[in-house]
Amino acid sequence: MDLNKSKIIVATHVYATGPSQDLRDYLIEKKIADLLFIGHPLFYDQKFDDSGLERYRRGELLNKKYQKIKKRPEFIEYPLQILKTINWVLRSKKKWDLFVGSDNLNAFSGIILKKLGRVERVVYYVIDYNPHRFGNKIMNWFYHKVDQFCVKRADETWNLSERMSEARAEHFGVKKGNQVTAPIGIWYERFEEGRSSKPEKNCLIFMGHILKKQGVQHVIDAVPEIIKEISDFKFRIIGGGEYLDELKKQAERLKVSKYIDFTGYVESHKDVERLMNTGSLAIAMYDKYDESGKLSYTYYADPGKLKSYLASGLPILLTDVSHNAKEIEEKKCGQIIEQDAKSIAKAVIELMKDEKTLKEYRKNAINYAKQFDWETIFSTQLRRILS
Repeated sequence: MDLNKSKIIVATHVYATGPSQDLRDYLIEKKIADLLFIGHPLFYDQKFDDSGLERYRRGELLNKKYQKIKKRPEFIEYPLQILKTINWVLRSKKKWDLFVGSDNLNAFSGIILKKLGRVERVVYYVIDYNPHRFGNKIMNWFYHKVDQFCVKRADETWNLSERMSEARAEHFGVKKGNQVTAPIGIWYERFEEGRSSKPEKNCLIFMGHILKKQGVQHVIDAVPEIIKEISDFKFRIIGGGEYLDELKKQAERLKVSKYIDFTGYVESHKDVERLMNTGSLAIAMYDKYDESGKLSYTYYADPGKLKSYLASGLPILLTDVSHNAKEIEEKKCGQIIEQDAKSIAKAVIELMKDEKTLKEYRKNAINYAKQFDWETIFSTQLRRILS
C-alpha cells in the first residue's frame, strides 16, 4: 500500500515527547491521507491535559481537542481511556489501515477495533518493558497478561531492543507473535544542521532528567581528579530534576562548582541540541539494577539519549548497561567504563588529552548515528506492515 494513501491511527500515553510523537510528525510530513493521533495522560498532573485527539488530512490539522484533566483512581482511568479510544475511532465512521498502539493498553484498544472491523492492522509499539514492571505482584501479573495478549494478537510488535522479546521468552515462555526490533531514532538532518564544527575543548556533556539513578554524582566525584590534569575542564549538565539541588551541594562540598555548568531544565529541543553541540565528549552512567535489585528499564530499552549524543558528534563514556553499549565501543564511538570516580576520571583525561583519537571517535559517532534517522526507521517499519 502506498503510504501517502494510508489512513493511520497513533494512540499513546503522554508524559514527554517520545517515539509516538515522532511517528506523528513523520506521518504529517508525509502528508498521508488521514491521521488520527490520540493522547492519554500517563498519570495525573495539573500541568497535563486529559485525553484528547488530533486529526490531520494530507498534513493539515483539521481538529485538535484535549479535555481538562481530572483526577481519577487508576482502576477507573485506564479502562476509561480504552473506551474513549474505541469511541473516537468508531465515531470517525472510517475503516483505518493501521492502528499503532504505544504500550499494551493502547494496543489492546487497537485489537478490539480490529475485531469490530474498523482497523485493518495493529502494531503494538513497546517503548518500555520490564519483567518486573510493578512491585505489586497482582499488578505485575495483570500488566504482563495484557502484554502477552497484545503480542500474540497484534499483527506486529515493535520492540526497542531484542532484549524485550528475549525477556518475554525467558520469564513468561512467550515465543509467539510477530516481534521485530524498531530502535529509537533521531532526526539526523536536524542534528547535522546544528552540529558545531568547533565544539568547546575539554567540555563533558550530560543531558537528561536529573535523578540519582542517572549517576551524575559519580562524575562530580571525579572532577577533582580531572582538573589536576585538565585545568580548563568543564562539565555541562543539561536538564532539571529532583536530584539537581543535591548535585549542586555536592559540587560546593568538593569546591568544584566553577567547573560545572548547571543549565537547569531546558524546554526547547533546539536549545538542548545547541547546548549538546558545545561539548567534545558525553557521559551516560546508567545503573544496571534498580533499587529492588532487578534489572533496570534501561537494560531492556534503547536509550534515546545515546542516539542524540552520537548525532551531535559526541563520543560517549558509558556503563555496560544498554543493549548497544558494546557495539558503541566496538565501533569506536565511545568507551565502556565503570560507575566510579576513578574509572570516570581516567577515561575523561585520556580521551580529552588525545585529540587525534577524540577526533576519530567524533567522526565515527556521526557516521554510526546515520542509521538511526527516523526517516529510515519509520519508512522501513511502515513499508513492511502496510505491504
